[in-house]
Amino acid sequence: MMLTFICYPKCTTCQKARQWLEARSLKYAVRDLKIDNPTYEELADWFKRSGWPLRKFFNTSGLLYKSLTLKDKLPAMNEDEQLKLLATDGMLVKRPLLVGEDFVLVGFKEKEWSEKL
Repeated sequence: MMLTFICYPKCTTCQKARQWLEARSLKYAVRDLKIDNPTYEELADWFKRSGWPLRKFFNTSGLLYKSLTLKDKLPAMNEDEQLKLLATDGMLVKRPLLVGEDFVLVGFKEKEWSEKL
């Protein structure tokens, strides 16, 4: 099973998630959100496969999210507009993301990751 670990290396939650993967000897490819921003198509696919509301894909504690006052703007935006916005900057995307063949995990919750892997 090939996994893609999408993260921001300086993020402590991403670092914890990576240690968790390493401790289980899981093979994965790393992708830096800041350098290699997810595309609209990728985000749309991951959103569909995750089963989560699109809102879960936003990094609500991030500085960019706050500076753009997205808390107030997101409810008025449709799905397409939200995906386009997410694709503009990796720092808007909740991290880490773990993408497998048949699942997408958003954020690091050890219990959730244990159940999937």
